[in-house]
Amino acid sequence: MSRFLGEASSAYDEREPVGSGVYGSIAIVYVMRIGLIAIDGCFGSAIASIIDIVRVADGARGDVDPRIDPIELAILGPKRRVTTTASMTLSVDHPLSESGEFDVVVVPALGTLTAAATNDALQSRDARSVIASLGRLDEATTRIAAACTGVFAVAETGRMHHRRATTSWFLGPEFLKRYPTVALDLDTMVVVDGNLVTAGAAFAHIDLALSLVRSISPDLAQHVAKLLIIDERPSQAAFVAYEHLRHEDPIVVEFECFVRARLDEPFNVAFVAQSLGTSRRTLERRVRAALNLTPLGFVQRLRIERARHLSATTDLTTAEIALRVGYANAETLRSLLRRERRRS
Repeated sequence: MSRFLGEASSAYDEREPVGSGVYGSIAIVYVMRIGLIAIDGCFGSAIASIIDIVRVADGARGDVDPRIDPIELAILGPKRRVTTTASMTLSVDHPLSESGEFDVVVVPALGTLTAAATNDALQSRDARSVIASLGRLDEATTRIAAACTGVFAVAETGRMHHRRATTSWFLGPEFLKRYPTVALDLDTMVVVDGNLVTAGAAFAHIDLALSLVRSISPDLAQHVAKLLIIDERPSQAAFVAYEHLRHEDPIVVEFECFVRARLDEPFNVAFVAQSLGTSRRTLERRVRAALNLTPLGFVQRLRIERARHLSATTDLTTAEIALRVGYANAETLRSLLRRERRRS
């Protein structure tokens, strides 16, 4: 996918032919071009982390393997200058109309933290320009990457229809409401589906940038992670606080309240559905639509959440905690916690 520049390109004339080929007497230098979209109000930390990781990777590639292609990063935007949430002002290198000239186009977070603010941001003039430019990209030649609320902008194009993706865990229900045909995976930090790469909340931009570097060279990505002391975080599950998930379905709200009050009791989905005055099938369908989990899966997450809280705030033994979260013995709870750690 890397673009290439011949001898006539002044930006690369004086470089050694790293990752290059020769056509006749002309040295060809292959360059991985990454375009980072920035609009007013986008997260400053998102922009800064992606820039730093990509530029460190380009600076360090010679130490890892001189055959690794050079990496070029440029800022794309709807205007000449943009200001981030951190009041960082960026000069835009290329207009959005030139997005198709890049191997990868990255859409960072919009700078919003709630469903309402995200919906409003998507209607802004700048966001609509970004969405339109993304819709014109040829996925055969340009990879699209996005993180956090930036994933919403990509979903607006319709490119995620029946494809896997992730986004900010706390906006998962709103995302599913807006884009019900997307196979949303809120557990995974970075999801790759063909030429589409998505990442989770806020600082998952770091994981997204490393994923892009890893697509160039796994060894380079590992080297950059060591240089910048970046720990591997393959899942969002460890960060999810389910009481903060945004959903408005009254049956799901009742279900959550009902099971939270009875976490120490055995769980039977048919009994709970009957207690709530609905059918098992309806309950399962509504919970899946709102939370992207089965009722049992959600209850297990609540039990893990409660168990971890009790472990951190009390002197109860594992066996005592197990009883308080609905398990007859400590080993059942330990098994569930081990499985959750493997996923995260």
